Amino acid sequence: MGTQARVVEVEHLGERRLRIVFSDDLVRELDFDGVLTGALSGIDDDEVFGAVEVDRASGTIGWPGGYDLDPDVLHGEFEPADGRVARLVREYRLETAG
Repeated sequence: MGTQARVVEVEHLGERRLRIVFSDDLVRELDFDGVLTGALSGIDDDEVFGAVEVDRASGTIGWPGGYDLDPDVLHGEFEPADGRVARLVREYRLETAG
């Protein structure tokens, strides 16, 4: 079984949109508008959502207060347990030189 891709970079694109770069060079732009409810309602705030960072220990993204998301769900491998899926805006692979 191969190694699962993990998050290596994240960029807040404004509102509830993120650009996420994975270790396998996949880039996904996701829109979380309308899915940050329940346990995730604490990050449905402009300032907090914009404070997203890569959690290198777990290979995913996280926010202040201990919020994080499953990297396999972010990568598109699995559906979230609660069924709330961020809208895929754009997906592509980074080009490697050589």
